[in-house]
Amino acid sequence: KGLAQCGAWACFDEFNRINLEVLSVVSAQLKTIQNALVGDLKRFQFEGREIALIPTCGFFITMNPGYAGRVELPDNLKAMFRPVTMIVPNLQQICEIMLYSEGFETARVLARKMVVLYKLAKEQCSKQPHYDFGLRALKSVLVMAGGLKRDPTNSGLGEESVLMRALRDMNVPKFIFEDVPLFKGLIDDLFPGLTVARVQQPELLKAVESKLEEGGYKVFYDQVDKTIQLYETMLTRHTTMIVGPTGGGKSVVMFTLQKAQGELGLPTKLYILNAKAQTVNELYGVLDPVTREWADGMLSNIFRDVNRPLPAGKDERRYIVFDTDVDAVWVENMNSVMDDNKLLTLPNGERIRVADHCKLLFEVGNLIYASPATVSRCGIVFVDPKNLGFEPYMWKWLNERADRTQ
Repeated sequence: KGLAQCGAWACFDEFNRINLEVLSVVSAQLKTIQNALVGDLKRFQFEGREIALIPTCGFFITMNPGYAGRVELPDNLKAMFRPVTMIVPNLQQICEIMLYSEGFETARVLARKMVVLYKLAKEQCSKQPHYDFGLRALKSVLVMAGGLKRDPTNSGLGEESVLMRALRDMNVPKFIFEDVPLFKGLIDDLFPGLTVARVQQPELLKAVESKLEEGGYKVFYDQVDKTIQLYETMLTRHTTMIVGPTGGGKSVVMFTLQKAQGELGLPTKLYILNAKAQTVNELYGVLDPVTREWADGMLSNIFRDVNRPLPAGKDERRYIVFDTDVDAVWVENMNSVMDDNKLLTLPNGERIRVADHCKLLFEVGNLIYASPATVSRCGIVFVDPKNLGFEPYMWKWLNERADRTQ
């Protein structure tokens, strides 16, 4: 109704997640508008009211067929839209243009190496549900590489070294134990003779180690490294998933980072919730179809509070932590929050934007039920129990005994 009267274009994202009953109403409304456009009318009857029609109005939809929680569009609705099938993008061309825009002079050569690396990694690494070698993953690496190139501390590094460091530091955190040496081998083959140290975080490293000691944990290199990897991933992504089986130390990594940032003068608050402990309506809120009364959901309430502007002169971080399984039923509603739109749209029409001081964290065992659309939107840090072994558990247990002879 509004689009017809103002002549605007609208794109309805993930259109096939709407219920069939609603889709049938939408198709009837669109048919009325289309008939008026065909008849070249200036005013027409729309649901019992006469409204103006500006002929420039346009309706576009996007959809991913075949996912959980999606419905098939009715034939009468399909007939109203002209289908456009998207093809696989030319990654090399996109990389080249982005590298040029980030200030790289040898962008053509570097783009070719980057695309070959991702192609080989996709073919040779084991198949894991949390692996993503698509366009979003490439883009986050390119953004990080641009930031490293402009950093004055890296002025002595060549362009190959800068890109190699970004590729390694952005991808290694998500690999399982067995795939890490394979990926490092691919990087060594494509960038022969280059050895670049990790981006140093000396203050954070010291704070992480001291907080692990305070908590009675053994200071273990792999766990300290995972905590710093989580910090680095969250610098480039506002949504991060800590993935791994029980016993890998996911919670320890997350809480250690929280305490370490607090020690460095950046207070960090965690808002932890289990998204599957209630229905989707109780999570996001529900609008009564009869009375139009809005009942706030748990997540919508937390999300609104967390994204309120910080008081003047106060600097802190607020992380919403989803300690639960990720599946398409509830997490697909978060897609617009997790991508570059950073926007949560509630059923009552309220739109809440993710503030700069807020990030989303998922603590999850695996992503076997998550759709590729969800995985590609997140930074992944895989915490593998094989890195820890049994020693840290035994060490902590022994050191908590009151009787030292035990």
